[in-house]
Amino acid sequence: QVQLVESGGGLVQLGGSLRLSCAASGFTFSMYPMRWYRRAQGKEREMVASISYTGGSTTYGDFVQGRFTISRDNSKNTVYLQMNSLKLEDTAVYYCYTPSFASWGQGTQVTVSS
Repeated sequence: QVQLVESGGGLVQLGGSLRLSCAASGFTFSMYPMRWYRRAQGKEREMVASISYTGGSTTYGDFVQGRFTISRDNSKNTVYLQMNSLKLEDTAVYYCYTPSFASWGQGTQVTVSS
């Protein structure tokens, strides 16, 4: 079955960086696009970034403003989210998602502190 396992979240200071990872299994990872979403407390879930199955095409939420980079390593069945210049409003649970199978990971908490 499809399984997505996120890691890399944690507590980081304002302006710091984190790299999230999402390890996928149960499907042919290299053939499908992937996305990162986030949900902050009391807010709607929003898409952070998406990447095509080859990695050649990426899109980002407007709020990213060049601070985040999504990438993937198809040899490792893993998608990444490099987050730089983190802001307090980036505090959220970050989820990995495969739209082709409508499957979510369990999420990883990112907390940005001042």
